[in-house]
Amino acid sequence: MGKRTRIINEPSDIVPLLRAFGSETHKKVFDALQKDWKTEEELEKEVELKVADSLDVLKKSGMVESKWRMPQPGKKPEKEYHSSYARVSVNFQCTVEDLSDLIMITFKSDNEIRKYLDVIEKEVVGGNQSMNGLQRVVDRSIMFIRGVAKRSPILTVKGQRIELIGETE
Repeated sequence: MGKRTRIINEPSDIVPLLRAFGSETHKKVFDALQKDWKTEEELEKEVELKVADSLDVLKKSGMVESKWRMPQPGKKPEKEYHSSYARVSVNFQCTVEDLSDLIMITFKSDNEIRKYLDVIEKEVVGGNQSMNGLQRVVDRSIMFIRGVAKRSPILTVKGQRIELIGETE
């Protein structure tokens, strides 16, 4: 497979990307996946760490893809993973205030952003999925809301809406 370039035009896309590479564990997992397709079990043997959380973060950042490995007769198929990109091209413009919010969201602990996550998740489950509607409830910028949603394991940003992961898939 050719090495592709990930193009980032949306400022909030840096949140999961920086989270993925702000951790030594996630970086080790990504580096192992640059070489070849590997199952979760093969990855754990290679990096000698639990990799499920790293795979989730790398998938959310769009840096890892998966497919089903054909099993030996009588065995169950297993998912295997590989890095999607070898390069990143970043091209966006935003206010310094929005950029500082995104950087803070990236590096704050889960507990520090939990109140925002809880409010946004509750609103989305209740049917309030539009950015404008969420902005009125959360009383923060749309970029802030997008960044927090990018941190959530159960939310996904779809244009000007935030949805539960798997809701439209």
